[in-house]
Amino acid sequence: MTETVIVWLRRDLRLADHPALHLALARGERPVPLYIHAPLEESPWAPGAASRWWLHHSLASLDLGLRARGGGLVLGRGDSLATLRAVVRATGAQAVYWNRLYDPALTARDSRIKQALRADGLRCESLKAHLLYEPWELATGAAEPYRVFTAFWRKAAAGLAAPGPPPPPPLAPLPAPEALPALPSGVASVPLDSLGLLPRIPWDGGLTATWTPGEPAALTRLEQFLAQAASTYAQRRDLPSVAGTSRLSPHLHLGEISARQVLWGLMRCGPDMLTGIAEPFVRELGWREFAHHLLYHFPRTPEEPLDGRFAAFPWRTERADALLCAWQRGHTGIPLVDAGMRELWHTGWMHNRVRMVVAAFLTKHLRLPWQAGARWFWDTLVDADLAANTLGWQWSAGCGADAAPYFRIFNPVRQGERFDPRGDYVRRWCPELAALADRWIHQPWAAPAQVLEGAGIRLGQDYPAPVVDLAQSRQEALAAWSQVKALG
Repeated sequence: MTETVIVWLRRDLRLADHPALHLALARGERPVPLYIHAPLEESPWAPGAASRWWLHHSLASLDLGLRARGGGLVLGRGDSLATLRAVVRATGAQAVYWNRLYDPALTARDSRIKQALRADGLRCESLKAHLLYEPWELATGAAEPYRVFTAFWRKAAAGLAAPGPPPPPPLAPLPAPEALPALPSGVASVPLDSLGLLPRIPWDGGLTATWTPGEPAALTRLEQFLAQAASTYAQRRDLPSVAGTSRLSPHLHLGEISARQVLWGLMRCGPDMLTGIAEPFVRELGWREFAHHLLYHFPRTPEEPLDGRFAAFPWRTERADALLCAWQRGHTGIPLVDAGMRELWHTGWMHNRVRMVVAAFLTKHLRLPWQAGARWFWDTLVDADLAANTLGWQWSAGCGADAAPYFRIFNPVRQGERFDPRGDYVRRWCPELAALADRWIHQPWAAPAQVLEGAGIRLGQDYPAPVVDLAQSRQEALAAWSQVKALG
C-alpha cells in the first residue's frame, strides 16, 4: 500500500526544484502538500502587510498548479504542531518532509516540531532548498562564521559549478512533477480568504498593477531578465529609472523560484555567464547567501547591532517622530529620498541603489535608529526578508558585518545626479517637480526663485523644504560617530 506523507510547505511555494516534494514522489509516496499560516510563531517578525498580500496570491497560484497536476493544496492555520498532528490523523500519514528555513524563531520551532513528531513515531526529514549553501557549510580557517563578504564569497564561488556546459548534477534543478496523486478523502482545508492575508482597506492597487505573484510569473520574470537585462546588468543595475535589475527578490523570498534555478538559467545562456558578464548579478545572489549566514550565526542582529558599540549610539531624540513620519511618507524635501519612499509605498518595492540612499539618509542625516527603518521596510516591502533586511540596514548604519563605515555618508543630491542624471526617476515619483530643469531636480531648494516660480513650485507648499540641512546634519552625524569610536 502506498504510504502517505505530508510535505509541509513554507517559503517554498513552487513545484520545480522542490526537494521535499521530489523526495516523496521519488520514493513512490503520496504527498499531501500542506501550508500552515502561523504568524505568531514568527514573532516578533511575523510577515508585514505587503508580504501577506503576496503570500495570498502565491498560495492561490500554487493551488492552481497542484490541481492542474491532479493534486491540491491543504491550508491550515494556528499552531503548526497541532495542525500537523491533525492532518496526520486525517490522512494516516507516516512521515513529514519539509525544506529548511533559517530565521531564528523558525529554526527553534522546527527543531521542537521534529522532536515531537519523531516522538509520535513519525519519520521527519528536512532538506536544503532555500539556499545554495547551508549557513553552517562555510566557515573561516579558524572555524568561525564569516563577517566579511569578500572572503565569504571567495569560498562560496569556488564551490559553484565551473563554467561550461553541461552543469554538473549537483547544480541541476529538480524537475516539476508532471502528475500528482489526488489528495486523500477526508482531509480538511480552511479557505484561503480565512487566513486574512489581504488588506481590509484596499490600499493594494499599486501592488496589483506592479506584480504577479506565483511560480509561473517567477519563471517568466527570470526568462525576461535572461533575455533582456542579464548582459547589461553591470552597467544598468544602479539606474533606478530603467529596468536594469531582475526584480526576482520577492519570488526568491517566498520560494516561487530557487537560487539554483536562477544559476541554471544563467548557465544556459553561455559557458562563462557565472564568472563573466553576469558575475555582478551572481555576486548579488552571494549577498543573499551571506545574509542568511549572518542571521543564522548572529540571531540577535534583527534587533541588536553586530558592532556592540552602536548600542550606545546617540540617536536623535528631538523631532524624531516628525522626521520619521516625513521619511516614511516621502516628504523629506530631498527628491531622491522622497521618490524612493513613494515608490515603496505604491509598489511594495524600491530600487536597490535608492534603498541604500534612503537608509543612509535615515540613519545619518536624520540620525534615527536603523531599527525604525528596518521595521518600516518589513511592513511595506513585498520582498521583506529578515536576513536581507537585517544585513542591509546594519550595513547602511555602519554597525553590522562588512558594513559601510559610518563616516561614509551618502550625499543624496550627488547620488541623484550620478544615477538619475536627467531626473526621470524623481519626476515619475515626485510629479510636483516634473517641470524643474535637470540642473535643479535633485536640489530644488538651491534653484533661483524665478526658476521655482516658472516650474510652479512653492517650497513648503507644493513640495516640502528639506527637513534637515545636508551639510549640517552630516557634521552632526560625524560628531555622534566620534563618541561611538571612542568606546574602542
